Amino acid sequence: MQSNTMAANQPVFNERGLLNANLLPEAEIQKSMLQPEDKSFEQWLEGRVARYPTRRYDWNALKFQADYDPKYRRAQMRYVGTGAAGVANDVNSVPAAHFTFSTMVIPAGHEGPPHIHYDVEEVFFVMRGTLKVVCEKDGKRWETVLRDRDLISVPPGVYREEINIGDEDALMCVMLGAAKPILPAYPPDSPLAELKKKREQAALAQAALEQA
Repeated sequence: MQSNTMAANQPVFNERGLLNANLLPEAEIQKSMLQPEDKSFEQWLEGRVARYPTRRYDWNALKFQADYDPKYRRAQMRYVGTGAAGVANDVNSVPAAHFTFSTMVIPAGHEGPPHIHYDVEEVFFVMRGTLKVVCEKDGKRWETVLRDRDLISVPPGVYREEINIGDEDALMCVMLGAAKPILPAYPPDSPLAELKKKREQAALAQAALEQA
């Protein structure tokens, strides 16, 4: 009898038919979560602790957006994985398996530009402040206001933007549903879409030079 259940390590495609090449087979993910042979139980678990005094807010992770428009200036503090901000490596964060976790500061009057994740859901949990979240899909628009301890889970394939409409810095937790999410995309008519394309082309050119 043939099972209709897809194996856990089958390739995963999103609604646009894009394969997330960064997604490891589930067997490899599970193996990476086992206690390493060269570490004691205490060393293993201590290596999975991210203590606040060792964290630093990274104002450069999304600096290319702020360079285009200062209203996009905000900072990421990573705890699990490196999120989808384009940070290649962060040895100071707990290794990610199935999701990433970070906190983000959005100064008063600042915002995260409209963007979309095609491969993962994105969760915003507001710890402090007042954020307006705007979502769009297929010409339909919806918005809401999140305050302290409010949460929203934005599905894949939906544009979202977060705007600090309060008088103080907003602090929120951000979770993404994969260890290494595909970098987000911007609306086709957004100047950030062209800027992202140029950054990717520059990165490819640099990689080619390093391999030459």
